[in-house]
Amino acid sequence: MTTVYFVRHAEPNYNNHDDMTRELTEKGWADRERVTEFLKDKGITKAYSSPFKRSIDTIGDFTEKFKLTVETDYDFRERKVGDGWLDDFDSFAKQQWADFSYKLEHGESLAEVQERNIKALQKVLAACKDENVVIATHGTALSTIVHNYHPSYCYEDFYRIQDVMPWIVMMKFDGLNFVEWKECEL
Repeated sequence: MTTVYFVRHAEPNYNNHDDMTRELTEKGWADRERVTEFLKDKGITKAYSSPFKRSIDTIGDFTEKFKLTVETDYDFRERKVGDGWLDDFDSFAKQQWADFSYKLEHGESLAEVQERNIKALQKVLAACKDENVVIATHGTALSTIVHNYHPSYCYEDFYRIQDVMPWIVMMKFDGLNFVEWKECEL
């Protein structure tokens, strides 16, 4: 059995509109220790992350203390909304969850985000059979993964976790076959 702990990044600085370099806030940096405390006894042998700074930094305290190298995979990145910053993100997100193919120009649909995240996850599962791993990720990316294996996960669930950072989800797999998932308390 392979156990994957997905860690949605801690609180980011939304004043930085550059997705790749958006850093954690002071609260986000403090919450890294909560992530370490949660993960420390899980027997994690491998660490993966989105290449975005906020995700890598969220598990950085844990990986440093347990001497794990973080392998980044561009396919674990967050959804590309489009070319600009959205002031009304909630309406956009609601429309995307209602229609998984909906996207803005130069952006990604949830179906595209889900497909690339599941592909990246399957690579990890193939490489880490019967191990415990951590994957640092993002709210939308993780929500599409949960939705893939638990289709009743919908916009209301996504909206509920919108401000939950960090957010940890545990999933178990038998080979590539999904077994179970649960939200974890920090």
